[in-house]
Amino acid sequence: MLFVLSGGGTAGHINPALALAEVLREQNHQVLFAGTPQGVEGGLVRDAGIEFVAFEASGFNRNHPMSIVSAVSKMMKSTRTAKQWLAQIKPDAVVCFGGYVAIAVGRAALGLKIPLVIHEQNSLMGLTNKYLAKKATKIALTYECSASARCDKDKVVLTGNPVRKGVMEATKAQGRSLLDIPHDALVLLVFGGSLGARHINSAVAALKDRLLSHENLSIIHITGPKDCEAVKKSLALSDAEQARWQVFAYQNRMGEVLAATDIVVARAGATSLAEISARHIPALLVPFPFATGDHQTKNAAALVESGAAFMVADDKLDTPQFSEALFAMIEKPEIRQAMSSAQADMKTADAASRLADVVTSLAR
Repeated sequence: MLFVLSGGGTAGHINPALALAEVLREQNHQVLFAGTPQGVEGGLVRDAGIEFVAFEASGFNRNHPMSIVSAVSKMMKSTRTAKQWLAQIKPDAVVCFGGYVAIAVGRAALGLKIPLVIHEQNSLMGLTNKYLAKKATKIALTYECSASARCDKDKVVLTGNPVRKGVMEATKAQGRSLLDIPHDALVLLVFGGSLGARHINSAVAALKDRLLSHENLSIIHITGPKDCEAVKKSLALSDAEQARWQVFAYQNRMGEVLAATDIVVARAGATSLAEISARHIPALLVPFPFATGDHQTKNAAALVESGAAFMVADDKLDTPQFSEALFAMIEKPEIRQAMSSAQADMKTADAASRLADVVTSLAR
């Protein structure tokens, strides 16, 4: 069978699509990807060895109303072009993951009566998926709270957020070897997503002496490119301390890093949470306070309610609430074990297979 996947704008839309593509291709299906010519998706998709087709799409600036005219015109043209393309290749189903380009591809699929599945990674549905959900054949969701809020429950299926195999297949031994960390160490990973999180960086750095007083603790601190030198200067680590507290601007081998990790402090973006959950890592989550619709807080709340994580608001990072939660996880193995078990119960590791089942069953 032939499937078209579409998404754009951020890696958060692309990574679950690529995870689904991995499963579909393992099942000997053909996969094509539709995105924008200028977005991050082109490089990620081509690197995965998937044929990429580009369509123009863009949002609009609320402060410049005339930009709506340009955005709508571009969308209408891309919808027509996508419809011609889909009519030619005749896919068995189309799966959209968000981003403006998915509107054009999704509308084209609906116009040709091709089964359309949308997948929402966050607890709060984005504008594209909200629009397409009205006529989509199936709505795949990550969080149960999102499912309970919908009136069209007959179309809803709870799949979780797919995670790529590279994240799942890395072993603890590989991660510890990459980072030169003893097998029996307790590893704390601190990261804020691909761009970092300055407030998290400073809050963790302020706890340096207390963290390093735990002799078996090793820290992997991914600061983001803009904050790396400032964090290194703030920490002023000695040579001996650097062996236990490694600071990186960025890490492109997150599969191994996560495999090596026992505790994580992170933002609550969709991809980060999916990878943390799939690896069953106890987490202290600090949602980005300016995310659209405060969706990161809603994302994190789903894990907190299941017992899989603690959550501290960004404006509480410099209070005892943050340090007490962090050191409870470091000092109490029973808390880590309970969180890890709760993460396993969420079955995020199976999300790609569940979504593939939805897509292939519609095609049949």
